[in-house]
Amino acid sequence: MVESSKSGASSPRVLTIMKQAMAVNKKPFPWLKAFCAGVAAAFPVMIGLLFGNFEYGLLAGMGGFTYLYVFNIPYAQRAKKLLFVILGMCLVTILGTFAAPYPLAIALLMGLIGAVALFIFGALRIAGPSAIFFVLVFAMTSGMPAQTELALLRAGLVFIGGTLSWIIAMFGWFFNPHGPETGVVQGVYLELAGLLDSVGTKKFNESRHRVMSVLKEAEETLAEGYISWRTTDLFNRLYVLNNHANKLFLFILENFSESNSNIPPELGQTVREMAYSLGQKDKSERVSQKILQPVDMDEKVIHLFTKVYNADAIMNEPTSKINQTIQIFKPSIKTIFMGAFDKHSIIFITAIRFGVIVSIAAILAFQFGFVRSYWVPLSCVAVLSGSSIVATYHRAIQRGFGTILGILIASLILAMHPDGYIIAFFIFLLTFITELFIVKNYGLAALFFTPNALLMAESTSQGSFSFAYFASARLIDVAIGICLGLFGVWLVGRRSASSRLPHLITKTIRSQAQFLFILFSDQGEGFIASESRELKKMRTNIINLITLYSTAAGEIPVNQKAVEHYWTVIFTIEHLGFLLENCSKTEGRPFLSDELLSQLLYVFETMANATDRQRPPSLIKVPDIDGFPSIKSEIILLQKSLQSKSSLAILP
Repeated sequence: MVESSKSGASSPRVLTIMKQAMAVNKKPFPWLKAFCAGVAAAFPVMIGLLFGNFEYGLLAGMGGFTYLYVFNIPYAQRAKKLLFVILGMCLVTILGTFAAPYPLAIALLMGLIGAVALFIFGALRIAGPSAIFFVLVFAMTSGMPAQTELALLRAGLVFIGGTLSWIIAMFGWFFNPHGPETGVVQGVYLELAGLLDSVGTKKFNESRHRVMSVLKEAEETLAEGYISWRTTDLFNRLYVLNNHANKLFLFILENFSESNSNIPPELGQTVREMAYSLGQKDKSERVSQKILQPVDMDEKVIHLFTKVYNADAIMNEPTSKINQTIQIFKPSIKTIFMGAFDKHSIIFITAIRFGVIVSIAAILAFQFGFVRSYWVPLSCVAVLSGSSIVATYHRAIQRGFGTILGILIASLILAMHPDGYIIAFFIFLLTFITELFIVKNYGLAALFFTPNALLMAESTSQGSFSFAYFASARLIDVAIGICLGLFGVWLVGRRSASSRLPHLITKTIRSQAQFLFILFSDQGEGFIASESRELKKMRTNIINLITLYSTAAGEIPVNQKAVEHYWTVIFTIEHLGFLLENCSKTEGRPFLSDELLSQLLYVFETMANATDRQRPPSLIKVPDIDGFPSIKSEIILLQKSLQSKSSLAILP
């Protein structure tokens, strides 16, 4: 009976995964980015044709993959990110050229390249296709005729193609140099408007979390866009606006978190209008004059209106009146990598798993003598790029359906024996459509990405096959790669994330206790809490915990109720960390007595010890923290969240 019920439960689960994998989201088509991606990929090929060397043009076109790593991030960060992507593409080109005669070296390097790229992108939390295009460029160059003397030439051509992508990606800086920063600060005020509308409703907690998330995103975006030797008036204004949004958010939490009644809707309307006006050149009309405030208000609401109008003043006053010293705090690269380079870090574990599985897939492909053996590990890489087990299954389904049709398209194109400008046109068209649909569904993108990659790869290699042979060979390669990727993830990573949750929650709670201690105790003259190693440690632990939870939530099997309970715990930990970090920027914090500090530390250690033992903690009285009642409330909420025994059911 038990087996029957499990079997019955698994069928809907499979159907759900299939349905999720085939779903098409409602994000708008990125027309401009898709067009630029097509130009970045095809233009080098056309230049090569103009100079009478088609193969060199195709090699430079591989550097055009750099544009696929372009996202809406500050131009200062975009320039550095794409430069390192170009250098990475050049490096794997050299490695692929030198490794070409040695199948075992190709297999091991393919896994190493994938693992390193995945780790770097995960640790730095960089949006993008991660390892897949580095592995693809390496695979394509290793599949070319073995001519090690051409390594530097090939890398130079890839560098030229990548440089073209860099120029295209940075072109918008001339028209709107702070577009990404403006957009994220605008998002902060739109979410604040939603929070004001939700006061006194059941949606308040959900809205509170969204505001906290966008505030953190805005702070990180402004830190990434900051250039110490070049600050503009607009950047200064955005920085001050974001700081003011933090203060406005904390004021709302301190005064309206427990409110059962709505506040005047004019507050939300005013903040929303301010958000819409942000970035507009015409500031002749003050927002505060558009929406009249109500006549009857209590003292808290009046104070809130004052803070909102102060934000409006920041938007409209001359920058000479609002200038503040910009203090950007961001962890060093060393701190970030050391935080991710830990035996309990899911980023490190995933990278190791990724590299091992890809290398095994490549070794098996070479061992069995497949033609174009690298298509097996490439398909494996595409499947493993899912952020969780469920996402991996989604990728497998999408990759399977998309690739089958994509191979048929590629086979038809290659059967026509295209050459010259026809190939360049197809590269542009297929890249354009890929970028257009990648935001909708990975399977739709694979439908066009597959023939594009095949077209470039087969055009740079020697050999001619019949339509039937080519199509069947590629389908077999892809099917084997998908199966190896799924088997590897199932074997190695089924419960690797969920089993680590209690340890990392324990570690994070203890780091919060350490940070709280230095916040409210005398650390001597000249001590800056916002630059302390305790803050960096807490921040790293929270980031790792959120990543770990996202991975655990995508594991199979998963206890959905337990996942929901853990989300309450992690949400509270994240929010407590946000409050503590904001507290570190506040001057005049009180120094608590030894007795109060001991009581607070005892509360934290009780929670940490109980979590480590997977037991519900006792409820202990939390002392008052003068001037910071929201921190006390969040600690109490964390105790209550951890008390739920069912939150431990996720673990084996």
